[in-house]
Amino acid sequence: MSLENIRIVLVAPSHPGNIGGAARAMKTMGLAQLTLVRPKRFPDPQAEWRAAGAGDILQRCQVADSLDQALADCHWVAGASARRRRIPWPSGDVRSVAKELAQQAARGPVAVLFGREASGLTNEELRRCHKHLHIPASPAYPSLNLAMAVQLVAYELYLQAAEPPPPAQWDRPPARMQEVEDLLKRFEAELTDAEFLDAGNPGQTMTRLRRLLTRVQLDATEVALLHGLLTSLRQRRERTEQEKTD
Repeated sequence: MSLENIRIVLVAPSHPGNIGGAARAMKTMGLAQLTLVRPKRFPDPQAEWRAAGAGDILQRCQVADSLDQALADCHWVAGASARRRRIPWPSGDVRSVAKELAQQAARGPVAVLFGREASGLTNEELRRCHKHLHIPASPAYPSLNLAMAVQLVAYELYLQAAEPPPPAQWDRPPARMQEVEDLLKRFEAELTDAEFLDAGNPGQTMTRLRRLLTRVQLDATEVALLHGLLTSLRQRRERTEQEKTD
């Protein structure tokens, strides 16, 4: 398995030293793709100092204005989080999720998200993930430094790199995150227009629909099929409304 398709994404990191430490952790384990989403301070001398011999990763790293921009071309995303959620989401420990990341990387670009030093990833950001990743730690003090967390995930991914890639099991390429996000926005608009969703009080319907589509992991053809289905339903509804007015 090649590590070239694996992207480490740091969301709103506040301390440049953690950015440099993450870059160094990545380089020791053969990872090279680093993306920063709205970093508080970057570039910064502290990042360069902490990176030591991994300055090339900092030089190549991408800075994104939004998480959607950072993930647009990925087809599978894992998010590091220790929080329990009211609506359960697929999750696993770092070792099992690293194995799944490696398998998905054989099909195209994937990403691992790490959140803010003080508060981690928000619920909205975690909903962008196919799987949540947790790092087992002592219940007495489970808090990990950001760069340390990146190091542990990078180590598990490095171990997976020695494994042969799984055989191809699907006849179409997986849908990219941007394609799925566009489809979900279309669903929300159509369901609201059909009065299935209450715009003022939508509840958790879209969160559960997102979880369903994430769990299924659509391919590009299936996304196009669902767009066609929504178009057909809208046209049928418009014809019915027109007939009522004639």
